[in-house]
Amino acid sequence: MIRLAGWESSEKDWPKLKMLNAEDIKKEYEDILNQLSDPELISNWEKLEKLTARKTTLEKIIEKEKELKELADKIEENKEILKSKEDTELVSLAETELAQIRERKTAAEKELTALLKIETIPQNQENPSAVVVEIRAGAGGEEAGLFAADLFKMYSKCALKQGWQQKVLDSSPTEIGGFKEIIFELKNGDVFSKMKYEAGVHRVQRIPTTEKSGRVHTSTVSVAVLVKPRETEIKIRPEDLKIDFYHSSGAGGQYVNKRMTAVRITHLPSGLVVTSQSERSQLQNRQNALSILAARLLQKKEEEESEKIGGKRRTQIGGAKRAEKIRTYNFPQDRLTDHRIKKSWHNLPAIMEGNLEQIFKSLQQTTP
Repeated sequence: MIRLAGWESSEKDWPKLKMLNAEDIKKEYEDILNQLSDPELISNWEKLEKLTARKTTLEKIIEKEKELKELADKIEENKEILKSKEDTELVSLAETELAQIRERKTAAEKELTALLKIETIPQNQENPSAVVVEIRAGAGGEEAGLFAADLFKMYSKCALKQGWQQKVLDSSPTEIGGFKEIIFELKNGDVFSKMKYEAGVHRVQRIPTTEKSGRVHTSTVSVAVLVKPRETEIKIRPEDLKIDFYHSSGAGGQYVNKRMTAVRITHLPSGLVVTSQSERSQLQNRQNALSILAARLLQKKEEEESEKIGGKRRTQIGGAKRAEKIRTYNFPQDRLTDHRIKKSWHNLPAIMEGNLEQIFKSLQQTTP
């Protein structure tokens, strides 16, 4: 059953939400905006995180509702043109456009259904429902940064297919479109049970776009997957934080540098330092930085509590050297190989489009 903004429905009624509940959604969204404008809220990061996450979800639903309404209006317009039958050329264009719009409408309804379905998935206490993924360029210079961007795109497309929510927490873009580092959150459903296998060093073998002689290069990118703690697992006290604001840098044009929106948080008891500059809002960047800090504090706590868990993050990412690898993406041979289970898959372009389900299943079946 779906319960959203006071409305309840079974799965077969999901597409009707846009008609039955639009006003309630907008009302809830406006209420959240009012709460987020409260200056006192910044001292309660747990509530801030909940409200920000809810705001993001409602924004997606509102935008999708708007898109569906516009598509429905266009369908009606084209139907009227078809009824006239006066201008054969116009009628032909209307028929073609009508088919295209109906396809877009069907896709939009599926996307809305996926957004609603996300909220109905129960959280399993034994299987964390949110992770923080850190992708960093390793050996290989600019090519490593470009592949870090490719991996981020792959996981983003995978998240959409899996029905996961994604939020970028911080990034350090390169001048040619790659990333020195990008940190993002994935949540809902079975995200941890699948993404935990992505932790490690990913090696790529291909001819870089920056290579003029056609020579194949080998580069590496490290991926760390950290569990995002629940409220009861990690408590962060405002008095333990040193918060600095500074001008954002990197991609974003002049606007991103005009205001001091970037945030650096130092956790005084542990010495951990996290940053976020991915958003244009100081408040949102603060929340993103707190999410990263919470995940790293939980990881630190686990490392200190158990020898077995100790060094987990360091084990995941190693030194990002070429020899320390869990997976190789060989583009000239159109092959992805996972070295842990000694299995390969072909059709790399499809895999890079986020089609990872077959890989997830193989890893789940053969590794703990």
